[in-house]
Parts: sequence; C-alpha cells; structure tokens
Amino acid sequence: MAKKILILEDEIILSELLKKKLTGEGYTVTTAIDGAEGLKKMKEDIPDLVLLDIVMPNINGIEVLELMRQSDELKTIPVIIISNSGQPVEIDKAQRLGASDWLIKTEFDPQTVVEKVFNQIGK
Repeated sequence: MAKKILILEDEIILSELLKKKLTGEGYTVTTAIDGAEGLKKMKEDIPDLVLLDIVMPNINGIEVLELMRQSDELKTIPVIIISNSGQPVEIDKAQRLGASDWLIKTEFDPQTVVEKVFNQIGK
C-alpha cells in the first residue's frame, strides 16, 4: 500500500508541483491550503508524513505543529517544513516542536523533496 503524504501549502502552483512529483514516485498525496483544513484532513485519514508550510491563512504552520504534538493520534507523524524565509529562529522553533527536516522554497527542486521524504518514510 502506498505511503500517504499530506501537503499543507497555500501556494497552489507549488502544492500541485509537489503533488505531481510525489504521486509519480508512488506516494498517495492529499493537499490542503491552510492549517485548519490540514488538521481536519489529518484526523480523517492519518498521513505517513506532512509537508508543512509555515506562513498560511487561518492556522499557521507553527500552530499546526503545536496542535499535532498535543494530539495522541498526530504527534508521531514526521513533518518536513517548507519555508520561504529559512530564518534560524523559525527553523529552531519548528525543530523544538518535532519537525524532522526542512526545505527553503527558493533553494530546492522537486527531486530534493522526494529524497527528504524517502529519508523519512521510505517508499
């Protein structure tokens, strides 16, 4: 059975690009455009991994991480942060909340995402 990935990203073009690349690698991918929708989808169908943007409407990525860590169902899901800024303070906070890895939007290509996902959950 294919591993499930949830992409929480409000930039539709980036979200679709990542979805296409990861689906092509054999993963089952779901997307959400804000934290509230993402948390709802996580609870309905627990993913094997979450790709999480920090800056999103309604509930931001840090708040999503905080809420995930408070939930017995969601707290063990690996999370890879997708960030525009790459500010050390932002990355440090995400790591303290259990983020496994991160990507800076301006510095990665889709293959890098596939490699980081594979390193976290395999194929």
